[in-house]
Amino acid sequence: MKTIDRIFFFLFLSLALTIPLTARAVSYSPFIEEHRQIKNKAIMKVGTIIYLFHSGTPDVKNEIHLNDILIVYRESPTCEMKAVGKIKVLSFAGGNHITAEVIEGEIMIDDIAKKGKAAYLVVLTEDTCK
Repeated sequence: MKTIDRIFFFLFLSLALTIPLTARAVSYSPFIEEHRQIKNKAIMKVGTIIYLFHSGTPDVKNEIHLNDILIVYRESPTCEMKAVGKIKVLSFAGGNHITAEVIEGEIMIDDIAKKGKAAYLVVLTEDTCK
């Protein structure tokens, strides 16, 4: 009987110690709130320099070239992709980023620029990087 009591005690103790760790596993970084604030304020208009993020895989890198025009889409609450503007690729900024200029429409952070099968995420503006 003492053996069974000890097993239940250690089982309870191990569960009691892991519950707080599990609860902290989903806490959000303070940078996420900052990103939400930037996202809600930032509307990039014609002439704004923006940065796009991509996966860096060869098929994505081969799809895009300097001076390409990409259509930018925004996902609606009903999960439909709506064209909101166009951008022109200016340069490659590191392994996973592209610098582009807004040439038409109004673009926001987290919009998606597409060309062919490749997609690029609008992540930053030049002002945010300073």
